[in-house]
Amino acid sequence: MYTPLEPEYTSHTAREIATQPDLWRKAAASAHRYGAVLPRRGERVAVVGCGTSWFMALAYAALREEAGQGETDAFAASLFPVGRRYDRVVVLSRSGTTTELVDLLARLKGRTPVTAVTADATTPVAAVSDAVIELAYADEESVVQTRFATTELALLRAHLENEGPLPRGVRPIAQAAADAELAVTAALPEGMLAAEQITFLGDGWTYGLALEAGLKMREACGAWTEAYPAMEYRHGPISIAGPGRGTWIFGRPPHGLTYDVDRTGGNCLAESGDAVGDLDPLADLVRAQRLAVHLAEARGLDPDRPRALSRSVLLADDRG
Repeated sequence: MYTPLEPEYTSHTAREIATQPDLWRKAAASAHRYGAVLPRRGERVAVVGCGTSWFMALAYAALREEAGQGETDAFAASLFPVGRRYDRVVVLSRSGTTTELVDLLARLKGRTPVTAVTADATTPVAAVSDAVIELAYADEESVVQTRFATTELALLRAHLENEGPLPRGVRPIAQAAADAELAVTAALPEGMLAAEQITFLGDGWTYGLALEAGLKMREACGAWTEAYPAMEYRHGPISIAGPGRGTWIFGRPPHGLTYDVDRTGGNCLAESGDAVGDLDPLADLVRAQRLAVHLAEARGLDPDRPRALSRSVLLADDRG
């Protein structure tokens, strides 16, 4: 079993981040057990979540379509088009208690088969789903999601492998886990450590990872971050790039983009010029998680207890 070579961790979040390589392997090894309740090739599927889980839904939906396995949409629960027909809905929820998800699934009950991926099979989301995949071993003490989100995506990636060939350039989850071993111990990118602002970019399935990296930085350390599809960066957002600011690209950068960032004087982190090497984008997200914790602690903040956040959003019933 892999043991990360890190000093003593100062937060639950840091410890949980370091466990991800083994958890991804565990999820991948179990994927074959859920073939009957996860999307089959050719099914029309919607994937739903809130916050971090929505970003994982975006990544999985893009991967599944790139693999040619069927039309796949991703929605925040509050934006789900209830009148639209799907063969299956997959719900991603660590807590299993989020109000928007529970309300949505009650409306879908009996109309569309629903599979929930959650850390607790005894929660309200599980109760109104047709099938439940419980990843209790990936649950977290920290409010900020790290390992649960990546482990559910690792499970879904492994299921895609079982259903057929992965898209060109996408690695098996076993390789992603090996890359994550490097990511949990590698030196953090110097240009991002000192950046006053970071923009995260992704293309296709890695756009969801870019959104998640930006969210982790905002949640854990209150950093000024943004996230965009990589090809959209030159359509305005690049105007924020400059000396003392960073652009972090997940996966292969579009042609000429690193040069365009370099011309602004900003620092660009991309696989083609990264000292750590060509990491799987999911493993690269682990580095962004670690950066968020590092900066939080450097600023005297507690990454386990981010300001104004809780593990689950529970809305009061104000409908009169």
